[in-house]
Amino acid sequence: MTHLFDLTGLTAVVTGARRGIGLGYATALAEAGADIIAVSAGQEPSGSAVERAVTALGRRCTCLRADLSRPEEVARAVEEIRGVARVDILFNNAGTISRRPAVDYSDEEFARVLRVNLGSGFTLARELGRDMLERGWGKIVFTASLLSYQGGVLVPAYTASKHGVAGLTQALANEWAGRGVNVNAIVPGYIATDNTQALRDDPARSASILERIPAGRWGEPSDLGGAAVFLASHASDYVNGIALPVDGGWLGR
Repeated sequence: MTHLFDLTGLTAVVTGARRGIGLGYATALAEAGADIIAVSAGQEPSGSAVERAVTALGRRCTCLRADLSRPEEVARAVEEIRGVARVDILFNNAGTISRRPAVDYSDEEFARVLRVNLGSGFTLARELGRDMLERGWGKIVFTASLLSYQGGVLVPAYTASKHGVAGLTQALANEWAGRGVNVNAIVPGYIATDNTQALRDDPARSASILERIPAGRWGEPSDLGGAAVFLASHASDYVNGIALPVDGGWLGR
């Protein structure tokens, strides 16, 4: 059965791969055999953590810098990606968060968060998905969120974007499942990354979160690796339009 999870000879694009969850995805996919194209706004052309992790596993890593809040840079990234390799797997993981009361949110800030978290993912899925559809096989995985189902606190733009990610995952799956392209999402729980630093630094908030997680701890990016490899591999060929929680049991509480 292990061959079902083998990604040898495949190329995976991972956005937001410079650190955190994206770095965890890239490392897991490389460990399963995939070459990686890492795309991030602050991505170093060489010497980055993701490059070191991937090459240490004997896989190729190409690092591209692109500000995914800017549509013209998303379009440029698509062309650069196509110039590197045929893409078999796309992880739309890049994201940003801005915490402030809704009455203090500017239109531009709200739009910027949606462009990064939702709009760039749609563009990449549309363009690279088109290539996958022509070949009749491919895997697209979005990073959703617990806030794809809940409202959160002081994060209206992030919540709106992640609700959109859950819906877009289903919409694309409905169109593409019969044409050999699987579209799914991973729903991380409370993972110890930069995005959750403010929560972990707040003793009361951190304690209230931990009390609700049956696993009794914050997750680590590496905890998402198994789900990532599953959804990127032949093991999930009949899995379409799901949002797979990796949350230590939060949603079941």
